[in-house]
Amino acid sequence: MQINTQDWNLKTIAPHIWRGQMEVGQLLALAHAVKDEGGQLQALWGSDDRHLNAGYSIHVAFHAAAGLAWVSVALASEAPAYPDLAHIFPQADRMQRATFDLLGIKAEDAVDERKWLRHGAWPADTYPLRKDFSAAPVRELDAYPFIQVEGDGVHEIPVGPIHAGTIEPGHFRFSIIGDRVLRLEQRLGYTHKGSEKRFEGMDLNTGARLAGRISGDAHSAYAWAYCSAVETATGSAVPPRAAWLRGLFLEIERIANHLGDLGYLGNDVALSFGFMQFWRLKEDWLRLTARLFGHRYLFDCIVPGGVSVDLSDAAPLLAEADRLEAEVRSLKAIYDEQAVLQDRFVNTGTCKPEIAARLGLTGLPGRASGQAWDIRVQFPQAPYDKLDVNMATHRKGDVFARSEVRFAEVYETLRLIREIIRQMPTGAIRADLTATDDVREGLGWVESWRGPVIVAVRIGANSRLDRVHAHDPSWQNWPLLEIGIIGNIVPDFPLINKSFNLSYSGQDL
Repeated sequence: MQINTQDWNLKTIAPHIWRGQMEVGQLLALAHAVKDEGGQLQALWGSDDRHLNAGYSIHVAFHAAAGLAWVSVALASEAPAYPDLAHIFPQADRMQRATFDLLGIKAEDAVDERKWLRHGAWPADTYPLRKDFSAAPVRELDAYPFIQVEGDGVHEIPVGPIHAGTIEPGHFRFSIIGDRVLRLEQRLGYTHKGSEKRFEGMDLNTGARLAGRISGDAHSAYAWAYCSAVETATGSAVPPRAAWLRGLFLEIERIANHLGDLGYLGNDVALSFGFMQFWRLKEDWLRLTARLFGHRYLFDCIVPGGVSVDLSDAAPLLAEADRLEAEVRSLKAIYDEQAVLQDRFVNTGTCKPEIAARLGLTGLPGRASGQAWDIRVQFPQAPYDKLDVNMATHRKGDVFARSEVRFAEVYETLRLIREIIRQMPTGAIRADLTATDDVREGLGWVESWRGPVIVAVRIGANSRLDRVHAHDPSWQNWPLLEIGIIGNIVPDFPLINKSFNLSYSGQDL
């Protein structure tokens, strides 16, 4: 079955993206219809619309067979509220809690109403994303009510939020018997930067720079999603060559991250050889990227209207792709032959397909647990509509499966890079945006190396940003890490955590 978009008054605003306004009562009905079809809730956020002679709004993006349905519900100016969606899509829980912390929009009858982002940084009755927010120095005591696990022999191990390495801060509270994990509870939000507030009033080009820095390891994905949203809002077209270069940048970014993660996975089982070799390959790849495009991580290469840099000579990139593929195949053979590595990978950190579907696991970890979704395959935009992307999947859902998907995506991405270079048209790489003088909105949807990234924008009548929401797939996937660790030993946590490699700052705006 496929949801009939006309029944819900949804209109196409971009390829595979639908837009609609509805009443509060219709929101639950649509959520149930998406669930029955096998779709998922992809993102949830709010907005203060009082300066537009309205109240507040709650926005939800649903991933369904027809594409992405972005729906909005107008709420009252006083005590804005909407029905809880977490009982249908559990991944909505933290998004709803963050929306309340930032805007005071309440999910009625929600199971979990604990604060998510505030950490004592602002008073309980203050909401930073409201238009009348004024930064106040008042801080409150923070006593987060962690869930207690009780019983004979149960102990707690608190880890973080400050860690011994250079990773981002996050608090992990393990309840254990012996060295076996009974429960893990996360608390994130320690990297809150006020990014969504910072977007307000920015010009469109500066907004692209900030969007690309939401989660730096997925810069190209965020920049592309933001620029697509702006281009949709303004009705602007991108030159064909620019679209192909965007695809090239996204795949270059995918390779760099997979190489780093495969190295870290070896390191976490004491195979330092694997760590050194994969990071040698990553460093070579980053240096070539800097030489060809001016930045190791392709910062500010994707801009509104196209791209800011061209590929003048593809020969070095093609040569490096050939060398890289041969070396990765040799390293995979070594990983496959390492009994200790296989013993640590197999049946560790398992998320079975049924629980992955129930809780909305997405992106690379989702594909390793039987969730066969990839925007590049099912809902391709240029240049992927001219490419035949082979989706890498697995059903075992453990560390081994997630590493296998990474290896497969490395090979496929190298193939796509060759194909993009072969088919790339000539011509301009950037076009001016269409001028507008009224309120416009748009949404971009891009498959990053981690999973689907969404950026929604509203542009004011002054051609400056009025509201921007950037959504990282880590919102959905962090709760599954709590599931994957159950029954494993505490020393396996770094390995399981790295096999997901989720973003802290990407889901902490």
